Order: sequence, then C-alpha cells, then structure tokens
Amino acid sequence: MNKIRLLVVDDHEIVRLGLMHLLEQYPDLEAVDGASSFEEVLVKTDQWRPDVILMDIRLKGSSGIDACREICNRFPQVKVIMLTSYGDEDLVMESIFAGAKGYILKDVGNDEIIRAVRAVYRGESLLDTVVTTKLLDRMRRSGKKSNDALEQLTEQEKKVLVLIAEGKTNREIAKTVFLSEKTVRNYVSSILAKLNLANRTEAAAYAAKKNLFKQA
Repeated sequence: MNKIRLLVVDDHEIVRLGLMHLLEQYPDLEAVDGASSFEEVLVKTDQWRPDVILMDIRLKGSSGIDACREICNRFPQVKVIMLTSYGDEDLVMESIFAGAKGYILKDVGNDEIIRAVRAVYRGESLLDTVVTTKLLDRMRRSGKKSNDALEQLTEQEKKVLVLIAEGKTNREIAKTVFLSEKTVRNYVSSILAKLNLANRTEAAAYAAKKNLFKQA
C-alpha cells in the first residue's frame, strides 16, 4: 500500500511533533519530516516531494501563505492544507488564491484532520465548516453590496460605464452620448466613486462581470 507522505510545517516545535506523532498512528500516512520556516519548508519540499503539506499560517519571519504560494508555483503536484488557529475570511481567501487545497482550524478533532488529509490527497478541496460558513456569509454580503452599488448608477452613468468598458476615450464617449468632454469626466469620476473602483480598467472588468453589455 502506498502511503500518503506528509510534511508538517509549524513554527512551534511541540505542535509540529504532536502532529507528526498523530499522523504516524495511521497505516496509510507517513510524516516524512517537519519544518518551521519559509526557507526550511522550501528545502524540505524539494528534498522529500511530499504528497501533502500541513502548513501553519504563521511561520518564523514569514507567512505560511507566502510559502504555500511558492510551493504551488514550484511544486504543483504537492497539495497544501492550511492548518491554523485563525478563521479570518481574508486569510481564507488569501490561502485559496495562493493555491491551498484545504483550510482547517487547529481546534478540530484528530479525525477531522486525518479526513482532510485523505480528501485533499484524493484531489478534493476542503474548508473547515466554521470557515466555510464565514466565507459564504462574506460572499453574500459582498454580492449584496455590489448589487446595491450598481443600483446607485443613473441610466446615463450605466451607458458611460459600458462605453468605458468598450475602451472609448472621454472624447469618444462625449460624441456618442452628445455631452461635453468635461461632463463625461464628471460622470467617470462619479461612477468610480459609487462603485469603489480605482481606475477605468477596473470599471471595464466590473462591467464585464455584471454583463452590462447585454443590458446596454
């Protein structure tokens, strides 16, 4: 039977050794080594090429998220699970964007950790139940705010937004909607402020996301 080979990364030695001891109790798992820092985890990942890494989100002098991102870039076959005490939604999103396949809290039971390892090894993505609930709540709030922001735009502003997304300059927009260039500049500033966007590129991406081309 091929064992799932794991690297355990935590800057607290007692936690790291405890996790390694736990993993060794299961015949299908093998804790090949441990690491405590960004540099060490990269070296040992290259050395051992583990199947799964259990990664603390806080490391000595660096972030487990940064280490996760680097590992996923260098060793795409290695799957990373963030194991942490922090259920903050921002950290969850950062971890997912960094390439983590799982995010579970340290206060879960041993059985949950083992199930997570096996699930991620099989190619599944996994989030702790508490973390998932928080994340979905945030997404719902974000979606509602986004829709509310769009509703703040006037019909003329929506037309200008679509024209921005089409790559037209203020002068070209002015000719299209029969307004002065100065008035168009004011519309653009208003649109960016209402949608909390930084520039025309973000405005174009927002219009595409909201399918405003179909509505125009």
